[in-house]
Amino acid sequence: MPYALGVPLYANTAPLYRFLKPNGWTLCHGVPAELNRMVLSGEVGLSLVSSYFYLEHQEELGLLPDFSVAVLGRVYSVNLFHKGRLQDLRRIALTTESATSVELLKLLLRERGVFPRYEGREGGLELLGEYDGVLLIGDKAIRAYAQLLDRLPETPHALPTRFGEVAVVDLSMLWFERTRLPFVFAVWAYRREAPPPLELVRALRRARRQGLARLGEVAEAEARRLGIHPALMEHYLWNFRYHLEEPDRLGLQAFAQALGLAFSPSYYPG
Repeated sequence: MPYALGVPLYANTAPLYRFLKPNGWTLCHGVPAELNRMVLSGEVGLSLVSSYFYLEHQEELGLLPDFSVAVLGRVYSVNLFHKGRLQDLRRIALTTESATSVELLKLLLRERGVFPRYEGREGGLELLGEYDGVLLIGDKAIRAYAQLLDRLPETPHALPTRFGEVAVVDLSMLWFERTRLPFVFAVWAYRREAPPPLELVRALRRARRQGLARLGEVAEAEARRLGIHPALMEHYLWNFRYHLEEPDRLGLQAFAQALGLAFSPSYYPG
């Protein structure tokens, strides 16, 4: 049976796998919540998993030392869309795709003294008809944001965060304001007793180098897939940090500490 590699099918992961050449392994796509479960059960050997899930299961999981899906500042795709003032939110609809963004939202609101009722719901901005806020992540979030834009500004610094009565809160930006550190959304993890083949890890590194070197090509394909402006997608993708460098590790550690979790990663040796 081919070795299975778990990859969330989001635009922000495309630079990591777009140029990955199959060589005895297959790609298994799913939302982070599904892939988290699959790597823990052994259904996939190596997977991008939510950072919160990884922190919860550090004793069972090993970590590739040089891969991440992280951002310093705005991420544009982990957004709380809401009406009214942040401190007045009473009911929030939550994505069911990933626990990391949910835990980050709860942490950031709790620290502001805001304690709304949370409910897991599938859907998009139409949920604002029922709720004060809706948390969207990944492709749904960037597509929803793009649909609110009537034009692209000259510079990304001028991208708006309010559209009439709807405000957009970028959780990664709130995290940066709190810590001055990147926020790590995902890492590559595997069961400790079954580390991935070194050749696969090397192939992932080659694929990432190609993906970043040809980012414009990746962005154009993802923009077509999601139906958004290529320039917005390009800006979105070049914002990411894919190498789990020291600032990212410090950000991951800070997230663990904020949640009262330990941080003692076991890194892949190769």
